[in-house]
Amino acid sequence: MIREGRWRWSLPAAVLSAILLLSPAVAAGQKPQVLGYGVKGCQEYVEVFDRWEDGDGEAAFEYLRYRSWLAGFVTGLSLATASDVLKGVEVKGAMRRIQVYCDEHPENDFFMATMELIRTLSGLGG
Repeated sequence: MIREGRWRWSLPAAVLSAILLLSPAVAAGQKPQVLGYGVKGCQEYVEVFDRWEDGDGEAAFEYLRYRSWLAGFVTGLSLATASDVLKGVEVKGAMRRIQVYCDEHPENDFFMATMELIRTLSGLGG
């Protein structure tokens, strides 16, 4: 087990970088396989988010599906990197930040919006 203070901070960043930049699919020019609500378009998420904020009951269920996907994704990534990839941001706050990103980038998908948020929070660029 590595206990040096500098390793605790740099190791998770290195693992996250390796996952994002050096995976075989990315290196081969292929898109990584993303399942579930991550493949849904940003434009669709913005529509659901806006309807959810307006109190639409059907949209609330759809919003919760996005939220559950995000919670599962960041939990898995946090476990894989041994760090809090949301850097203390609550899931509700992350959903709002993703909505802002998606509003500005409707051509992207929910996964890309999520990864951009994680990159921004981790300081890895974006």
